[in-house]
Amino acid sequence: MTDDNSILHRINGLVAEEHDLRTKHAAGQVDDADEKTRLRALEVELDQCWDLLRQRRAKREYGDNPDNATPRSPDTVEGYLN
Repeated sequence: MTDDNSILHRINGLVAEEHDLRTKHAAGQVDDADEKTRLRALEVELDQCWDLLRQRRAKREYGDNPDNATPRSPDTVEGYLN
């Protein structure tokens, strides 16, 4: 079972990884293509985590069980802006 704290912990880990990746790229330890590929993957996973957290909060607010929230596919969460 996933709870809000574990989702927030994952979000913090992904943000830390993003920061580390940018630092390594600036130091020349990661090339442009690898940075771009990994950053994109991090962005998608972050979007999925935030979406799941928002679902859980909405379910809780409206009297539903937050444990009924499920992660949505990358295509779904990335399609919100399109």
